[in-house]
Amino acid sequence: MSRLELRQNLTQKLSPQQIQFMKLLQVSNSSIESEIKKELEENPALEEIENNGKETLDDLNQFDYKSSQKISKDSFDYSKESNISNKESFRENLSNQLNYIELDSNEKIIANQIIGSLENDGYLRRELESVIDDIAFTENIEFKLDEVKNVLLKIQKLEPAGIASRNLEECLTIQIDSVEDPSDVQIIAKEILVNSFDDFKRKQFEKIYEKFKSPKEKVKEAFNYIKTLNPIPSGGMEDSTTTEFLMPDFIIKKDDNEFVVEFTSDTKQINVNKTYISMFDELSKKKDKDSDSKESYNFIKNKIQSAKWFIEALNQRNNTLNKTMKAIIEYQKKFFQDGEENDLRPMILKDIAEIIKMDVSTVSRIVSSKVVQTDFGVFPLKYFFSESTIKKGKKYVSSKVVKNFLKDIIDNENKERPLSDELLEKKLKEEGFEVARRTVAKYREQLNIPVARLRKEY
Repeated sequence: MSRLELRQNLTQKLSPQQIQFMKLLQVSNSSIESEIKKELEENPALEEIENNGKETLDDLNQFDYKSSQKISKDSFDYSKESNISNKESFRENLSNQLNYIELDSNEKIIANQIIGSLENDGYLRRELESVIDDIAFTENIEFKLDEVKNVLLKIQKLEPAGIASRNLEECLTIQIDSVEDPSDVQIIAKEILVNSFDDFKRKQFEKIYEKFKSPKEKVKEAFNYIKTLNPIPSGGMEDSTTTEFLMPDFIIKKDDNEFVVEFTSDTKQINVNKTYISMFDELSKKKDKDSDSKESYNFIKNKIQSAKWFIEALNQRNNTLNKTMKAIIEYQKKFFQDGEENDLRPMILKDIAEIIKMDVSTVSRIVSSKVVQTDFGVFPLKYFFSESTIKKGKKYVSSKVVKNFLKDIIDNENKERPLSDELLEKKLKEEGFEVARRTVAKYREQLNIPVARLRKEY
């Protein structure tokens, strides 16, 4: 028996202005010009202002339109280089492969977002919940976790095998699963990865022999087979075909004791077309008299509204970028003064979000895609953030500082008797760092430094 129910749900939807702002926020300064050009071509209510200093906005007070802010370049002479190749990157390769699998329109949106979230080695290290948030911001569509997981599984069946894996274990397992008729050795190899991966990583082979009923020789063959699998899902396609250059979005200059933030693009000044404003005024008087006038009125009104949103989003983007960069400089002032990495303070996204009074996700979008030029080199903004902090004496320092000390210790060790993680921990503690052995092991792996027995030189 069916029945009617009255339910009240509270949902949060993004406005068109918010969506446009989020999209522009992720665009680099080197690409913002093309976004403005595209909008000028698509919306006749927008026009580019001649930079003659005579333009006024008095006629636009009725709509409270603001001209987009001019961003000065001031003798920026950075050499923009590129390495052009006829070969495609692994992301382009994956996008092409999507055309040959069955996906509906929503699945294609998810698939493109996942491919865009892959790192250069082909791994998907971004949480699926974050991928869902990204799609909600850019497309204003909210998907369920199961929907994203299903699309991820389809992408993981594409070539090269292991692409879009979330960790090394999954990458190697997918490669074995891609074999149509696996041998006994391949089957054992998969069992090792699924049930004894930690032991395999630590080269604790005796523990694995004890777990398996298979002959020891077969297990050894499985070890050797695993070593032939590719730990880099992208297959090195990105590195071999494209040279990545860090193009700065900001230039930091020092004027006396003050730091000045400059944008590296010379953005067009845009405004709402005055002709459209006049047409809107005329049609607003006639819209109630005939249907043609009403239709034209609505068309022009929508175009003007869209132009207003774009201008406001562009202004908000520039202001947000400026505030964020200034907050980072203030937080890491000592580094910007002397360029010494060990002077970097522990800093997380939340610290900057609280300073600029915006959401952490907004700061994340800026940090993940922007680059700054300083007197000491060109750095991605995420360079200034620490994923963790370590206590040294009475204060906390960035994990980068600890890694630098750790690398120096290993570089200067006796290679005939390399230091174990326990001894490295002891050395760091002698320097005043309060670290655990597992933290030392994690930092060593992040520095791509092998364990002591693999560093030994005879």
